[in-house]
Amino acid sequence: MRFFMGLLDGKKGILYGVRNSWSAGWGCAQSLAREGAQFVMTYYGEREENDVKKLAAKLPEGSVPLIEPCNLLDPEQIAALHEKVAATFGTLDFVVHSVAFAKGLDGRMIDVSGPDFDISLQSSTYTLIAAAKAAEPLMTNGGSIVTLTYLGGVRVVPNYNTAGIAKAALESTVRYLAYDLGAQNIRVNAISAGPMKTLSAMGIKGFRDILKSIASAAPLHHNTEITEVGDTCAFFVSDWSRGTTGDVLYVDSGYHILGIPDYGNNSGG
Repeated sequence: MRFFMGLLDGKKGILYGVRNSWSAGWGCAQSLAREGAQFVMTYYGEREENDVKKLAAKLPEGSVPLIEPCNLLDPEQIAALHEKVAATFGTLDFVVHSVAFAKGLDGRMIDVSGPDFDISLQSSTYTLIAAAKAAEPLMTNGGSIVTLTYLGGVRVVPNYNTAGIAKAALESTVRYLAYDLGAQNIRVNAISAGPMKTLSAMGIKGFRDILKSIASAAPLHHNTEITEVGDTCAFFVSDWSRGTTGDVLYVDSGYHILGIPDYGNNSGG
C-alpha cells in the first residue's frame, strides 16, 4: 500500500520492450510504478511471456493491469492491444518504446545485406511510428511518448553498424513525430542511454571493452544503470517535462561530451 503521492499518480500508458531484469525497459517499469503510474506491459512472443509476467509481479500491486502480446510490426496485434487498452483505461497518457533489433552487426557496414538493413530499420525505428500512430486516438488529453536511443546513432561505434543507422533514423523520427503531434499536446522525446549490460548489447563484439573504457573516461566515472534511465523516463512521462518535445536527453555519465571517443584503448582520466 502506498501512503504518498507519486509524480505519476493517475497516469496511464503502455510500456513496450521489457525483456528481462537487465533491460532498460525494466528500469523504466520500476520508476513508472514507483511514481504511481499504471501501464500495460507487452511481450514479443511466448518465449518472453513468462519472464515479463514474473517481472510485473514484482511491481506494486495494481501497477500493471494488463500484460499482452504485441509485435509492433503486426497490425492485427497492435489493433487487438489497443482495443483492450481502451476498454481498461479509456485514454492514454504515455507510451514508452524500448524496442530494438538489428542484424548485420559484424564486419563492415558496406557489406551489410539489404534484408538485414531492412529488418533493422523496421524493428528499431518504424516500430516507434507504429506505436505512436496507434496511441494517438487515445491520447485525447495530450501525453508523452518516450523512446530509447544510443550514441551510436551520431558517432561511429565499431560493430554497431545497422543498429547505429537505425538509432540515427529513430532520433530523426522523434523530431518529425514531435512536429506532427505537437498540436495535440503530445510530446515525443528520446533518452540516449549509455551502454548497459543488456542481452542485446552483450552480443556486440568488443562490448566489454566499451564498458571498461566508458567507466574510466566518462566524467561521472561509472557505467549507466537502468535505474538512471528509468528515472529519466519518469520525468519525460510526468508534467515536469511539459515544455519539452523533439529532444534527445543523454543519460550516459557525460560520456557524450568528450571530444574523441576511444572505446578500446582509453586509459581514462
